[in-house]
Amino acid sequence: MARKAAAKKAPTQSNAPEFTKDEELHAYREMLLIRRFEEKAGQMYGMGLIGGFCHLYIGQEAVVTGIQMAATEDDSSITGYRDHGHMLAVGMDPKGIMAELTGRKGGLSKGKGGSMHMFSTDKKFYGGNGIVGAQVSLGTGLAFADKYRGNDNVSLVYFGDGAANQGQVYESFNMAKLWDLPVVYVIENNKYAMGTSLERASSTTNLSQRGVSFGIPGEQVDGMDVRFVREAAERAIEHARSGKGPYILEMLTYRYRGHSMSDPAKYRSKDEVTTMRSDHDPIEQVKARLLEKKYATEDDLKAIEKDVRAIVTESADFATNDPEPDASELWTDITL
Repeated sequence: MARKAAAKKAPTQSNAPEFTKDEELHAYREMLLIRRFEEKAGQMYGMGLIGGFCHLYIGQEAVVTGIQMAATEDDSSITGYRDHGHMLAVGMDPKGIMAELTGRKGGLSKGKGGSMHMFSTDKKFYGGNGIVGAQVSLGTGLAFADKYRGNDNVSLVYFGDGAANQGQVYESFNMAKLWDLPVVYVIENNKYAMGTSLERASSTTNLSQRGVSFGIPGEQVDGMDVRFVREAAERAIEHARSGKGPYILEMLTYRYRGHSMSDPAKYRSKDEVTTMRSDHDPIEQVKARLLEKKYATEDDLKAIEKDVRAIVTESADFATNDPEPDASELWTDITL
């Protein structure tokens, strides 16, 4: 008989964990950098400077920010194609990320990977993967490597509500629990897999329960509040790091833009998007707390905004003026 693991429900605002001043300011700056970077990427895509696919993380910034606040530099991360925010959160160079988006020599994959295929072994970030759900089995493999080597690291594996229905996800769950691998599966449930709502595609919409038959505990988390994300991530990472095996975090989040830049997102109402922006925006929540608790003034926040915009502008200028890779690069980094 399979061991059962009860899924926990998302907590309410009344018992929200508290952040210190430094933690609030850190979260605000990190999320703002992701937001402004993605907005600039969207502009550059519209100008024809970025080709191919481009999936923006706008609205979901609290998820990766909160999880990285709970992780260590030795923990590895892997995600799907909505990956720019994850790269920034682990500390990858904004100039290198934007240059990769524009296919330039100074890009993190030398201009050959584009939006969906960037990585950094220094930051232990393994993509950026274009195949839906493929990162789940790869991330489980990273956790297997950690356990085999006997180190203290955890693999953080991000995927969406659409990928949650892929068969390889459940093969990975089975092996992860069978061997009690140090892996945290983060389901970024933004309610729509491309254009299909979760309710139309999934018989069980509480995705945190997807590991119950394997004996993997899981919980739903308010993915629009960075405080809840960090708190849940601390529990999950400690569970995995202490040898208890995998853990599932279902982050209830929302993307403001379409699935990709080519998606007009007509499958949802303007009121739905407007309500999420006005009532649940992750950055505005932190901003309101900073001002209410007098952790920062309006001038302080304007200074952070100015600094962030300068970083984004610098990355855009670099990505526009950096040369394209030489044609000879077509023959490097491949196995014949």
